[in-house]
Amino acid sequence: MFGQTTSGSTANSPSGGRVFRYEVSGLRQNDETDKMGYPIRRSGSTFITVAYSRMNEEMQRINRMGGKILSITALSADS
Repeated sequence: MFGQTTSGSTANSPSGGRVFRYEVSGLRQNDETDKMGYPIRRSGSTFITVAYSRMNEEMQRINRMGGKILSITALSADS
């Protein structure tokens, strides 16, 4: 997400430029993660950056992968 610009109708909305970082632990390898082409570490925390418009679907993906969201931090789009 970093370094990408937002264009279109979402760029003009109040939430268009909002970006969040999830701290996730406990991700495990499964059928969903096999599609990514790289292994998932079971231990430690992972940080995932996601746009406001994709927050719900990213939370669902993390749950399917067996992860637990430890924290959600709002970031500025300029970071």
